[in-house]
Amino acid sequence: MDIFKIFINLFRFDRANWKAVALCILTAIVFWIFNALNKNYSTNIRFPLLFEFDGEKFAPADHLPKTVSLNVSGNGWELFRKYVGVKVPPVIIPLERPHEVRKILGSSLIPLLASQVGSLKINFVVTDTLHLQIDERDTHHYRLTADLSRVTFKEGYGRISPVVVLPDSVKLNGPQRWLHQLGDSVKLVVTDKNISENFREEVEVEFEGSAFVRRDPSVAQVMFEVGPVEEVTRKLKVQADHLVKGVSPDTVTVHFQIPSSQRDDFNSLRLDLQVSARDLKKNKWAIPKALNVPPYAILLAIDTVRIVGHP
Repeated sequence: MDIFKIFINLFRFDRANWKAVALCILTAIVFWIFNALNKNYSTNIRFPLLFEFDGEKFAPADHLPKTVSLNVSGNGWELFRKYVGVKVPPVIIPLERPHEVRKILGSSLIPLLASQVGSLKINFVVTDTLHLQIDERDTHHYRLTADLSRVTFKEGYGRISPVVVLPDSVKLNGPQRWLHQLGDSVKLVVTDKNISENFREEVEVEFEGSAFVRRDPSVAQVMFEVGPVEEVTRKLKVQADHLVKGVSPDTVTVHFQIPSSQRDDFNSLRLDLQVSARDLKKNKWAIPKALNVPPYAILLAIDTVRIVGHP
């Protein structure tokens, strides 16, 4: 009974008692932590990576691995500092010929990493493989063009002038993988909707892999005039070159979009259609080319013809 009373008195609300109890608990925790951290343990730790190579000659074509996971053994204090990110210098991996290295096996990194993780002992590399995409750096100039396929206009309106892009070219510096697949031009994709007035907008120079390429400039202006438009249909005779004996049919329907203000001028123009052997598609079908089309007219659709008598 006396022991029970002592226990009750100990936890009776008394500021002095609770201060003493809290101090004892805190002291016990501190001693336990210090004792635990003085022992040796094994754990997995992520170390930041830094790849060293000549950045003037080579460039990453994809995101490089940022960390490598190691299973290490060591003193609890040292592991604790590494685990919480205190004084964790990046693991440096030098690459003399980076464009020839596509992957690095984790097990092959142990001799290199051992000298860079301080007093910790590496048991094994958890990360199985590091995948790299580093190419030789190259520089090219490309023509800038506008892609308006995603643009929509308010009903009855459309583009009534040629598209102007300023500047009309861009200088790209980056990995060959992305530069060599661009052809000779870079398309600026315009996505504005329901346009009913003259258009002038800055568009970012973007393409697959552009995040890894230096672009000069990184944006360009796309401009064109917008106004009332209408669709005009013309029946035009098809002319064939000397390698083609004939086409069928020899007259096709062509659909144009023109500014409403240019209707009379457009109807008075002589327009020609031409087919050559170079235009030949499968099954001897070809799409005629419209000649003498004024800049303000947009070709919407044209019928195909069949080439006859081609050798």
